[in-house]
Amino acid sequence: MSEVEVAHSERVHHGLEELAHERDYVAGLYARLDELREEKLQQLASVRRDGSVGSHQNRSERDAFASLYEDRLAQLNGVDDRLVFGRLDLDSGEQRYIGRIGLSTDDLRQLMVDWRAPEAGTFYQATAFERLGVRRRRHLILSGREVKAIEDEVLDAELLVEGHEHQGEGALLAALNAKRTGRMADIVGTIQAEQDRIVRAPLSGALVVQGGPGTGKTAVALHRAAYLLYTHRQRLGSAGVLLVGPSSSFMNYIERVLPSLGETGVVMSSLGRLYPGIRATARESARTAEVKGRAVMAEVVAAAVANRQRVPAADRVLEIEGHRLVLTPRQVRRARDKARATGKPHNEARLTFVKILLRELTERLTEEVLESAGGNTADRSYLAEEVRSARDVRVALNLAWMPMTPEKLLTELFAKPALLEAAAPQLSEAERELLYRDPESGWTEADVPLLDEAAELLGELDGGKASEAAAREASRRRDLDNAEHALENMHQSMADAGVDGMLTAEDLAAFNAAGEERLNPAERAVTDRNWAFGHVVVDEAQELSAMQWRLLTRRCPVKSFTIVGDIAQTSSEAGAHSWAQALEPDFADRWSLEELTVNYRTPSQIAEAAVRVANAAGRDISAPKAVREGEWPPVVDEVSDSTEGVLAAVPEELRILDGGLLAIIAAPQRVAGLTAALRAVYGARVGHGAGSLEQDIVVIDAREAKGLEFDGVILVEPLELSRGDRVGDLYVAMTRPTQRLRLITSEGVPAGL
Repeated sequence: MSEVEVAHSERVHHGLEELAHERDYVAGLYARLDELREEKLQQLASVRRDGSVGSHQNRSERDAFASLYEDRLAQLNGVDDRLVFGRLDLDSGEQRYIGRIGLSTDDLRQLMVDWRAPEAGTFYQATAFERLGVRRRRHLILSGREVKAIEDEVLDAELLVEGHEHQGEGALLAALNAKRTGRMADIVGTIQAEQDRIVRAPLSGALVVQGGPGTGKTAVALHRAAYLLYTHRQRLGSAGVLLVGPSSSFMNYIERVLPSLGETGVVMSSLGRLYPGIRATARESARTAEVKGRAVMAEVVAAAVANRQRVPAADRVLEIEGHRLVLTPRQVRRARDKARATGKPHNEARLTFVKILLRELTERLTEEVLESAGGNTADRSYLAEEVRSARDVRVALNLAWMPMTPEKLLTELFAKPALLEAAAPQLSEAERELLYRDPESGWTEADVPLLDEAAELLGELDGGKASEAAAREASRRRDLDNAEHALENMHQSMADAGVDGMLTAEDLAAFNAAGEERLNPAERAVTDRNWAFGHVVVDEAQELSAMQWRLLTRRCPVKSFTIVGDIAQTSSEAGAHSWAQALEPDFADRWSLEELTVNYRTPSQIAEAAVRVANAAGRDISAPKAVREGEWPPVVDEVSDSTEGVLAAVPEELRILDGGLLAIIAAPQRVAGLTAALRAVYGARVGHGAGSLEQDIVVIDAREAKGLEFDGVILVEPLELSRGDRVGDLYVAMTRPTQRLRLITSEGVPAGL
């Protein structure tokens, strides 16, 4: 056997030994995970058996422990798949395993470091030029619980001399080439240095992450949310983190990522669901949405509220138990001005308005009764109730200052031309015409910020809510006192569990805020419009209107944001053409910009074609550099009937993708017809949104496809997606595939191809 053959044989043998070692160690980590899971199940069962008897403090402690165990079980279940993904060999001789959560033995010996911990940062940051004490970085490539391969990056040249080298396919390329499943996968094991720098950026202020298609913007945003919750648990654990995405399909696509990263407490919502009790699913024209999204609509809503505080044009005679009293415009105006001067919202200020006029009317009625009774000074206190309950009085006060809900205010504003003209003189007649609608119409996504604006100006319908809030706060403080008492025991319990983490008295008290129905901060925030989040993550942020930004900054008054998007992909008429335009009205100069420069998703042939098309249409786009070339350039089929063309192309695409996910992207008006045609052939395999293991063919419009990715894309009638100012839709659609792009056209080929 030659020296080369001997060396090769030794490397193979060494590689097998290393693989066996890692399999043993990973099996031990899973054994510890299973042990902790079983322990938490037993502890939870024990707490539930105790029931809710005993003192308030005892019940609070039991509820807190039950919620703690439930959260830990959710965390332990969420990280089961590919629990560990890396190992660092350090100059000190230590071997440090990096995984989704931290794990320790009963005697607190560390088995695995949470990827978010400071000591795990070198896994992503170390290079051969700046080793940071790392000799070798090892990627563990798992399928489920089994180590399939290991991939070494040797940073210390001495190890190469010693022969310590083991190379595999490459963790990053393996992840990039994996078939899509209809659900986004985390990138925790393959985060690159420029991504890691953004993930670990400071919490305060607004951080804008600009990046072209395929640069991992969404993945970075999700990993940053998990990192911030881990690093700033005391601040964010009780206030929570809000993550906002562009569509329900997108939210379904990403919903499993955060649990896989060890976090279950993030509120995830599309823009159409950010107003409690409203699911905005109705459609409207892009032009109407653009008008509703303008900043001036805040003035329109404010005027609509103010116009509901009316002064009558003439005196009004009120009949009260046989007496006739006159309510003058001067009286109403004076009461209105005093109520407005309180600075309270409409419904709350109305209490002041009503109180003033009831008092004046009661005084006037008392004078008349005394005059008619010849000065008899008998008790007349009952007169106040007669004034308050008199029908004429109620009608007059409601006509002058009607209590309103946001829904009623906007429904009437958009249904009655006279009301809209009075509230929106700054809009043209054509623009107001766009806003008119049937009062039975459903709410749209663009209505949500207007509802929120109205809710802010109107306030609660009665004063009872304020007292309820005060009572809740007093209860929270009592629970906090109880939590302090239980905290020492709980911390010991967590340490004994071998799961790294921290808990504050505020966290513990929050578990009890909803009584027997224990809700964590994220769950409570969903139903509370006034909830103030500690941090907000916004994806596809370039699409947001001025009114949507107002809504989001109201949800986070400290304006701590991670803002993710690509100005070049703006397709909404209400969206932004620069980050300064979008952010300066609400953030002034309290924002900074980071840029992702590498395209990990889109093969270079497809990415370059998309840029050429966008540039030819007048969009100035500088494309991020693609890390791989891909096997196939874009394919163009010129056909006489695009639906028939799609049906002819799908079998070939499915064969080439070999189990991959195929998307047919078209203009909105074509989606229903294409879906029906494909279901006639492929049945239940055809779906919408991001797809799934069962539905490997999806039909979707370009805007709904924003943020998603597919193995292959068939783009139908591309010229329809680029008409007017909609070239952003075409650019988005062309950059969704990870492997193949096919264009079906009966109208011609876009310039640039």
